[in-house]
Amino acid sequence: MSIIIKNLTHVYMPGTPFESIALKDINWEINDGEFWGLIGHTGSGKSTLIQHLNGLLKPTSGEIIIDGVNIKEKGVNLKEIRHKIGLVFQYPEHQLFEETVEKDVAFGPKNMGLSDDEVINRVKEALEAVGLNYEEIKDRSPFELSGGQMRRVAIAGVLAMKPKVLILDEPTVGLDPKGRDEILEEIVELKRRYNMTIILVSHSMEDIARLVDKIAVLHKGRLIKCGTPKEIFKDRESLSSIGLDIPQVTHLMYRLKERGIDVPTDVLTVEEAKRAILALVRRKGYA
Repeated sequence: MSIIIKNLTHVYMPGTPFESIALKDINWEINDGEFWGLIGHTGSGKSTLIQHLNGLLKPTSGEIIIDGVNIKEKGVNLKEIRHKIGLVFQYPEHQLFEETVEKDVAFGPKNMGLSDDEVINRVKEALEAVGLNYEEIKDRSPFELSGGQMRRVAIAGVLAMKPKVLILDEPTVGLDPKGRDEILEEIVELKRRYNMTIILVSHSMEDIARLVDKIAVLHKGRLIKCGTPKEIFKDRESLSSIGLDIPQVTHLMYRLKERGIDVPTDVLTVEEAKRAILALVRRKGYA
């Protein structure tokens, strides 16, 4: 499922004293099965941009074309678009409201007019996809669960509608380390199992570097750069100038290089750093 954004501009409260340009002339193409990271300083326009992708916000100008359909045109069924593109907001557990986990996850599929059997099948599959056992959790109140479990239930509610694209806005914010790791593991598993197109919005450069295939960088409402993690993070000065950073392990490799140690600086993960340092040790004859 492809998403093509052409010359997208969004202005809040146009023609008023409070007019604010949130997005300026965005051009971005997302192809089927890609895993994108979307990064940018607070206020760069990330949340505004992703809300255009399923029609929650309408462009002031420009086009959004999803599977060949310009969703700005009159007569487009935005409900269908929202079934195809699932959006998980920050703190999605705040949207839980039913008395049981099963009812909460079933809410979306029921509104799609599916049969009772299909709804239950989707609830089971969605809960299992996020690592929760249906029989163990279906009758529990979502408000009795841990923070990480609540978030996974909220994500399951989106997955139960079987979207082709999953957009996650800071999915680990506010979680303890265990809950954070569990959510990230489930996102990776979703990508592996369903080959879904995923867009991950995050302030964690470590998570972005480790997980995604491509990165889009927003700054003051403009999409200033797209590329692979290595392409994006190789220019630390450019990122620093717009309030972003490189992964901590990459900082470490730069520091080692500055001390005369012959290590690569395009290392983005701990595993890559480990391999590079072991290779250096073997070259020097220490092992």
